[in-house]
Amino acid sequence: MEGPVNERFDFGKMEYGCKHYRRRCRIRAPCCNEIYSCRHCHNEEASLSKNSFDRHELVRQDVKQVVCSVCDTEQSVAQVCTNCGIKMGEYFCNICKFFDDDTEKQQFHCDDCGICRVGGQENFFHCKKCGSCYSIGLRDNHLCVENSMRHHCPICYEYLFDSLKDTVVMKCGHTMHQECYHEMVKRDRYCCPICSKSVVDMSRTWRRIDEEIEASIMPEDYRYRKGGNFFLPLNCRSVSQIGIDSDC
Repeated sequence: MEGPVNERFDFGKMEYGCKHYRRRCRIRAPCCNEIYSCRHCHNEEASLSKNSFDRHELVRQDVKQVVCSVCDTEQSVAQVCTNCGIKMGEYFCNICKFFDDDTEKQQFHCDDCGICRVGGQENFFHCKKCGSCYSIGLRDNHLCVENSMRHHCPICYEYLFDSLKDTVVMKCGHTMHQECYHEMVKRDRYCCPICSKSVVDMSRTWRRIDEEIEASIMPEDYRYRKGGNFFLPLNCRSVSQIGIDSDC
């Protein structure tokens, strides 16, 4: 392909790819030796196999060969096609074998996570204990739970660590998909599915319950009794006079 270097690099940019990524190459899956647009396309197809032994996921770091989408040349993983000279991805990570033309995502590679992420490196920090990148707004502002992102969403059961969906860190430190969280709250479920602690500020609710109980007239048989059972929410540290913590 002739022409200035920059024009050659940019030829076909954003014109190729799949529903997951815009890129100018396809990958050869080392696990099954088939060609796919990306690892997600591979994983989706493999997950539909009727034979459970054929269901597997592609390990991104194991990819060795790619096929240029412009000239159809198969070659070793590299950013620039050895035949036609185009960039197969404006963003390229040789560790993850990852290509993407849509750089508005602000991709970056996190050495601690071991994978590429989106959103701009300056907007994230890696929490060593939680084992994942979190928004900079959560630095010194979240409860650490060891490897909190390296498990499945408790609602939809998709693995969170490398999920394409946004994730929310709850007050208790556990994590789940943001859309699953909103759906849970929408259905009036205010407790973490993992530890049962409140995921929203319930102090107003506890105060309202306190006031309702204090205003209730006890039956004559129980009015002057002392003691009794107390209710203590999981995320509270003290018990109020009427048995419900009003300072959670």
